[in-house]
Amino acid sequence: MEIVAADIGGTHARFAIADVDADRVVTLGSVVTMKSTDHPSLQQAWHAFGTMIGRPLPRAAAIAVACPVDGDVLKLTNNPWIIQPASIPEQLAVDRHTLCNDFVAVGHAVATLGAAGATHLCGPDRALRPDGVVSIVGPGTGLGVALLLGTGTTYRVVATEGGHADFAPLDRIDDALLHYLRARHDRVSVERVVAGPGLAAIHATLAAAQSIAIPDRTNEALWTVALGGDDPLAAAALDRFCGSLGAVAGDVALSQGGFDGVVIAGGLGLRLAGHLPRSGFHPRFVAKGRFEKLMASIPVKVLTYPQPGLYGAAAAFAHEH
Repeated sequence: MEIVAADIGGTHARFAIADVDADRVVTLGSVVTMKSTDHPSLQQAWHAFGTMIGRPLPRAAAIAVACPVDGDVLKLTNNPWIIQPASIPEQLAVDRHTLCNDFVAVGHAVATLGAAGATHLCGPDRALRPDGVVSIVGPGTGLGVALLLGTGTTYRVVATEGGHADFAPLDRIDDALLHYLRARHDRVSVERVVAGPGLAAIHATLAAAQSIAIPDRTNEALWTVALGGDDPLAAAALDRFCGSLGAVAGDVALSQGGFDGVVIAGGLGLRLAGHLPRSGFHPRFVAKGRFEKLMASIPVKVLTYPQPGLYGAAAAFAHEH
């Protein structure tokens, strides 16, 4: 059957027609991306999508949103839209729908895409077990963390707020980074370090340690320079970011029991797919003292499917209905 898949973020709303059969996604059609600020509500954007593709929309929907989905009113970060779950059937003219957090949708994508949706990063080069416990860590604007529990025949995605766990410094540079961030935030979580804005904090900390003046750049410009590799300080900050991501991903695996696999997802995970294998990610991932041998036995993948939120929302619909 056909459904509308939607991935609603803070800046963009993405839509596509998906074909689902039984408990799987058969196809995901062409993606339409809109700026959230161009439409006053989800309902308006929904109808604009129908107009753009020039056909009536299916009466079934899979919607992933960048906020928790419990409550009568959902307010998205960096997006003026307000979503009332109880009003979705009437406002969107749908008979059946699934509403989930955007990182839960990513978990459904990991569960159903298989080897075609990810590339190997480090650890043993083996497939994720369908009856295993897999930790999913997704750096982007924030840090998403989820748990995938497989039984061999089905699975469950567990939403968590692991991105808000405390940041644990591991050396003197981390100590200085914690001091820098503590002066700016009441509490320093791992999201302050290994999400998009964290690179600027690391960059500033390294510059201060060497008494180097740094140019005034936007966060996006800093990421571009760092990934380009032409600025030594920005490149060093990027490698430190990757090492910290490895440490956090290892902590998540330890706390969740994700010993059957770890998947790095999120927008930054995709951007870093080519850089992580040659960074300090893996040494920090396995550096867990008495558990180093266990950590070295965990396969780590990077989710490389280009639209995991849309695909995962459709997979969540198929899984539920």
